Amino acid sequence: MAEGMRHIFTSESVTEGHPDKMADQISDAVLDAVMKDDPMGRVACEVLVTTGLAVIAGEITTKSIFNVPDLVRDVIADIGFTDAAMGYDAKTCGILNAIQTQSAHIAMGVDTGGAGDQGMMFGYACDETAELMPLPIMMAHKLVKQLSEVRRAGLVNWLRPDGKSQVSVEYVNGAPKRIDAIVLSTQHAPEVSQEEIIAQIRKLVIDPIIPADMVDSGTKYHINPTGRFVIGGPHGDTGLTGRKIIVDTYGGMGRHGGGAFSGKDPTKVDRSACYMARYIAKNIVAAGLATRCEVQLAYAIGVAEPVSVMVDTFGTGVVDSVRLTELVRANFGLTPKAIIDSLQLRRPIYRKTAAFGHFGRNEPTFTWEATDKAEALRSEAAVAVGARA
Repeated sequence: MAEGMRHIFTSESVTEGHPDKMADQISDAVLDAVMKDDPMGRVACEVLVTTGLAVIAGEITTKSIFNVPDLVRDVIADIGFTDAAMGYDAKTCGILNAIQTQSAHIAMGVDTGGAGDQGMMFGYACDETAELMPLPIMMAHKLVKQLSEVRRAGLVNWLRPDGKSQVSVEYVNGAPKRIDAIVLSTQHAPEVSQEEIIAQIRKLVIDPIIPADMVDSGTKYHINPTGRFVIGGPHGDTGLTGRKIIVDTYGGMGRHGGGAFSGKDPTKVDRSACYMARYIAKNIVAAGLATRCEVQLAYAIGVAEPVSVMVDTFGTGVVDSVRLTELVRANFGLTPKAIIDSLQLRRPIYRKTAAFGHFGRNEPTFTWEATDKAEALRSEAAVAVGARA
């Protein structure tokens, strides 16, 4: 291996049965129920799940009519908590519905096309993976998704819905060279042995996902390192909406503005502007204008246009950041309405985003993952470079 500057970067992900992710999925299922019949509905839905209980709260203004407790039970059952022996059961858990309407003072600014809140939002892209995502978070997501698929397919009968992954990648001169460590923890039935867990997780989950050329004799594997993980889900830990914001985005690679996504309709720029910032950054990298790109958008509540736009290519850009910012403003609508329209965000597409990451996904509803602006950016940047020369 070539000599150079080395560091190890680690990212984590969690399964759909992790209690925080359960809360996210319930919040987004409520949002989808509103969007289905009332695309202009306003939703800010927060969920708490704990032993025997799910609390649904927040501010919702909508013409949609749906049964909140039934919806919550359906989500919990779909995730896989259908037996009291797991410590949480969709059929018997209590549901507390504490939803109210949105503040009229907030609505005054949003109704005229302004942003639903102040704040700064970041998007990131890089050329480390085909998805133009950082390698550590993509590997972590793919591991927990594979774990979920193995459980749902019944390939072993002792897997339970809760689980976590963590991947540590060694970088040399800024490029990923090898995977240094893999951590995978899964909730399981009490009767299975640690030896079987290690053998089957390695065979069915890790080996099919991790590229063979990225591991070596020094790669460390930690599979259920505590030895037991029988108590999981909301019975093991209380879950809250919006508590996995780094899992949801880039695994800690790049900055984060602090706003969560799930349970928020697209007038909330915490969500929609982050999707737009990812869309912009991905198209810049796809256009070959940078190998790493971070975009910041910032808004004031009730004001439509962003108060600032920043593009940072970390020294990898083929044109300077000032010109890239000009190209962004010329090619992307950045008001909340323009973002909602261009990314088609007034649809019931959100529950799917609430597990396995909001970015780096190839499903067609993830419109912010498209690279349809790359050619225009490339052409306009080439004109700019030619003019400067």
